[in-house]
Amino acid sequence: MSTYVYGITHAAHASLVRDLDGVGDPPRPVLVLREGELAAIVSDAPEELRPKRRELLAHQRVLDAVGEGGVVLPIRFASVSPTDETVTAVLAERADHLLERLQALDGTAEYNLKANHNEEAVLQLVVADNDEIRSLAEANRQAGGGSQKDKVRLGEMIAVALQAREAADAEMLQRELSPAAGAVSAAPSSTGWLANLSFLIDRTSAGGFLDAVDQLRQQHPHLELRVNGPLPPYSFVDEGSEHAEGTAAAFEAAAEPNNG
Repeated sequence: MSTYVYGITHAAHASLVRDLDGVGDPPRPVLVLREGELAAIVSDAPEELRPKRRELLAHQRVLDAVGEGGVVLPIRFASVSPTDETVTAVLAERADHLLERLQALDGTAEYNLKANHNEEAVLQLVVADNDEIRSLAEANRQAGGGSQKDKVRLGEMIAVALQAREAADAEMLQRELSPAAGAVSAAPSSTGWLANLSFLIDRTSAGGFLDAVDQLRQQHPHLELRVNGPLPPYSFVDEGSEHAEGTAAAFEAAAEPNNG
């Protein structure tokens, strides 16, 4: 049977893993594979595995439990290795790098911030801040709505202004919150959010980071901010990697995703 991999941690921390259930229906018991100073948190892999809420939460629950005992390098959901021996071989091959990342991420957590605009509030701001838009909107109003040409022109002007505002707000959020973080990772702009940022935060200063987010909510009520954390440092496993492949990519070269 193939091996489902949740994450990598110090061998000493892995001794704290007991009586944990992982993915699958019924859930597979969580096991530990040790190799030198490292350990992989694993279970038997289900024959079929879909990214359903139950399975995603099971993966997250295992990582959270391991993280309570010490730092863990999370492996992405649905990563499956052919055998236990393949897993321990990767641990042995990448030992120096994995130990360096565990040391670098010790005592940290990831906080993800997603931001969007409150449509009504940001539209008011855009109109108030742009004399040309405001003048054309007023002219159209006085003309009973304006001509089709003027309506189209106004819509295009507003769309351009909103796009610029999204870019400016995304830059502002990263600029204002970065000082509280050890590192920042920005998701691609195609995620459907004006900003999707992950921050590496020292667990002892997480309160200050969350306070800074609350202050931004108060100062910029046109922004809708959603914070998720603390999380295992998914976005920072490969930070500063000397290996071109990176930790996750190197591991998953042997652990192909199991999509059922």
